[in-house]
Amino acid sequence: MTTFFRLSFISLLVGLLAMTAAKPKRVVFFGDSITQAGIKPGGYIDRLKSMVSADQYELVGAGIGGNKIYDLFLRMDEDVLAKQPDVVVIWVGVNDVWHKATSGTGTDPDKFVRFYEAVVKKLQAANVRVVLCTPAAIGEKNDMTNQQDGDLNQYSQFIRDLAKRQNLPLVDLRKAFQDYNLKNNPENKDRGILTTDRVHLNEAGNQFVADQMKPVLLQVK
Repeated sequence: MTTFFRLSFISLLVGLLAMTAAKPKRVVFFGDSITQAGIKPGGYIDRLKSMVSADQYELVGAGIGGNKIYDLFLRMDEDVLAKQPDVVVIWVGVNDVWHKATSGTGTDPDKFVRFYEAVVKKLQAANVRVVLCTPAAIGEKNDMTNQQDGDLNQYSQFIRDLAKRQNLPLVDLRKAFQDYNLKNNPENKDRGILTTDRVHLNEAGNQFVADQMKPVLLQVK
């Protein structure tokens, strides 16, 4: 091999390695209407895009309003795995609890755990790194008198336990929201602190969630 061709080959190899190294990590945010809104201007995913390097992270939304954990399981192939993610952030649970009271179509505790484990297992089988999130709020009163506080705490603990069993990164939004409201909601309002309607995020809520997610996201290898 002549010196010219040897140098050309090395240059090509270096270029290919550089292109491979520069490929950003694709992160899919998988959830319900909160995540569906999160990709819009000012949403938590949109804010995260300005908080991390675009050279290192590609952030993609996969949220659909009204979704529960079994909806995520049913649409995972088309809406998540088809995007070939490196990381999937699962944020679900509000509708599984909320819809019990509003329409009687929530998710029973045992089914919630089984479907959640099945979602995680299928993602892991595809070599996807998984980040779990607890459901944040259905009402912002800080004295534990929101109607669904008990169920929401129970389902959040299911997710914490799963994260511990499988050694998965966890963004504990439930605890973070409760702590924030204890400090910043002296009038014990049921909305208007981090949410617009007790569930969906306002401007402060979107920034708060982005701030909670960023350090965990940066630690995922």
